[in-house]
Amino acid sequence: CKNCFHISSPTVVPYEDFDVVADIKAIRKACKGLGTDEQAIIDILANRSAAQRLEIKHAYFEKYDDELVEVLKSELSGNFENAILAMLDPPHVFAVKELRKAMKGAGTDEDVLVEILCSATNAVLSINCMLLLSTVHDRDLEADIEADTSGDVRRLLTLLLQGNRDESYEVDEALAEQDAVSLFEAGEDCFGTDESTFSFILATRNYLQLQATFKAYEAISGTEILDAIDKETSGTLKDCYTTLVRCAKNPQLYFARKLNAAMKGAGTDEDTLIRIIVCRSEFDLETIKDMYLEKYDVSLKDAISSECGGDFKRLLLAILH
Repeated sequence: CKNCFHISSPTVVPYEDFDVVADIKAIRKACKGLGTDEQAIIDILANRSAAQRLEIKHAYFEKYDDELVEVLKSELSGNFENAILAMLDPPHVFAVKELRKAMKGAGTDEDVLVEILCSATNAVLSINCMLLLSTVHDRDLEADIEADTSGDVRRLLTLLLQGNRDESYEVDEALAEQDAVSLFEAGEDCFGTDESTFSFILATRNYLQLQATFKAYEAISGTEILDAIDKETSGTLKDCYTTLVRCAKNPQLYFARKLNAAMKGAGTDEDTLIRIIVCRSEFDLETIKDMYLEKYDVSLKDAISSECGGDFKRLLLAILH
């Protein structure tokens, strides 16, 4: 749906009667004495924008000479603590920490790399690249990806990191036809697959342009682009291409699917719930909720209520409103 790209549908907006002094006093009080008033912390942080939460963090330090993050770490635990700490970072800093975590230690959590890098805007990618890993972790994101991935996956993620996607809303029908032919010739129409063609087109064209290309592709080949990718590629590269296609078609539906996958089967992937719900809350979480209900016939709130518990559940539901 073309409109998906123009609608801003946050669940969290700047709090109109924001009073940073009142907020830090209330948080201080919630952490003082025996026990912690978790509900007070939820009521404040789930109803403030990321910029307001940063103000709270700075003002807390100025007034009490205590790092709010350290105070909350000592008071909270588990997934509730993780979610609250995620909310005290600007979304792009939190995304970088998640990327770093995905590449730390033995093995790489490709799912997280794919989700963050394949759904990010140029602005986020360039901020991430230039600044954040160096300041947050004294690392170079591109070098980390070079070290942790290989072959076509490495080439694709490096291409995405360059932040060269056209972000206009222009559609060039002739280019869509041309790209569709190139994709067909690079995949179904040849022996083996020319991944560089797929990577270049999927990483650089704007989302509406890609929608036109997928339509043209189906007309030429008789195959839906996701089916072609399924047949022509495998492993992490297939996951990357699938994510890029799903994000081009409907990013909010992509995130609804990710949330559902995080809650399916035995156990719950709380990290994914935190990442998507916290990071998308000021962009399009309202639309993600709509997509979830439409696709799974159950509200996202109900799904989270049945999967999560305690303060963690209360916090997520407060962000979802």
